[in-house]
Amino acid sequence: MNVGRMLIVAGAVLIAAGLLWSFGARLPFKPGQLPGDIVVRGRNSTFYFPIATSILLSILVTLVLWLVNRTR
Repeated sequence: MNVGRMLIVAGAVLIAAGLLWSFGARLPFKPGQLPGDIVVRGRNSTFYFPIATSILLSILVTLVLWLVNRTR
């Protein structure tokens, strides 16, 4: 892939991440607080493992990379 196309894709991903960050509170679901994310709160500590969020991000990144690779 040439550098120009890679920079355009990286910019689009950054814009999408910025929009998600800005409008995340208005979404019907909270990124990082999906059903399936594991949170264990103790007296002095909190353990947080975002398994559902990780799976969702993996699917989205795979889809974007598949679409970029398909246009080659």
